[in-house]
Amino acid sequence: MVSIKDIAKQAGVSISTVSYALNGSPKVTSETSAKILAIAKELNYIPNAAARQLKKQESRIIGAFLTDFTGAFYGDLLQGMKEVLNRKGYDLIVCSGMQSHRLLPERMIDGAIILDSTFSDEELLDYADRGHKLVVLDRELNHPAVNQVLLDNKAGANLAMDYLIGTGHRKLYVVSGPADTFDSRQRMIAVRQTLDRHPELEAIIIEGDFNKGSGEEAGRIILERNEGPAGVFCLNDEMAIGLYNYAASKGVRIGEEISLVGFDNIDLTQYLEPRLATIDYSKYRWGAMASEQLLRIIGGEEVEHERIYVSLIEADSVQRRSAD
Repeated sequence: MVSIKDIAKQAGVSISTVSYALNGSPKVTSETSAKILAIAKELNYIPNAAARQLKKQESRIIGAFLTDFTGAFYGDLLQGMKEVLNRKGYDLIVCSGMQSHRLLPERMIDGAIILDSTFSDEELLDYADRGHKLVVLDRELNHPAVNQVLLDNKAGANLAMDYLIGTGHRKLYVVSGPADTFDSRQRMIAVRQTLDRHPELEAIIIEGDFNKGSGEEAGRIILERNEGPAGVFCLNDEMAIGLYNYAASKGVRIGEEISLVGFDNIDLTQYLEPRLATIDYSKYRWGAMASEQLLRIIGGEEVEHERIYVSLIEADSVQRRSAD
């Protein structure tokens, strides 16, 4: 690999002069700089990014850490992150898996946006103690170097449950998400609080995993019980679509025998007929806000925690029932 020492030797100048020229310093005359740059191009010189990063103490790269890439959820979220960062001269890399955690202690990135359950709270707090700048989307952490941009999961779950109850449903199923995810835990807290306020309801919790397959399995369980009309709240749209498809395969029309509400308002829901009722929020805005907050922290500004608010989209997948 060609080094600046090789360029200096061919140009007949010092290593420091080559370094100044490559970095555009006015300490080198335009003639000398042009000569050095021409030799660097001729030798196919590639700058050592790691060395340059150590010198400048920045990479101009932000890492977004995700648990996985499955489902239709992440596109708008990542686009919101990317556009804000690009406008400020930063690039975004998207990471998943335990090995990617090394990017933080090795300081290959200037900051991180975390939506990744493989990080423990203790690990993130340790990074924050060592000066790393973090924004978390999937947990509550109290640290001056960590900002929270959290989805209002509890409000969304309350809206979904109140919608089913308000349309006369007294028999309810709830399809939960993975127990190790913040969003699922928060939504289930709100679900149980709602059920505590309505002891007259019959409610059954079915364990899911936020993937379409678990929605299909929930649909099988519900239809096998065959106990008449019911209201179902799936804690995300992926599972709701799985349940929707399973019901359709068995000749059961959503909105008639089963009323169904999802959560996330992913693009696929708008193509269902009848349309799926769901909880809506701007995934683009969530990602953009995360990037904005992180850049403020990197810039030394004080920031407050932010919350992404939600709303209910009513649709024909939920039909009003007469009270039992």
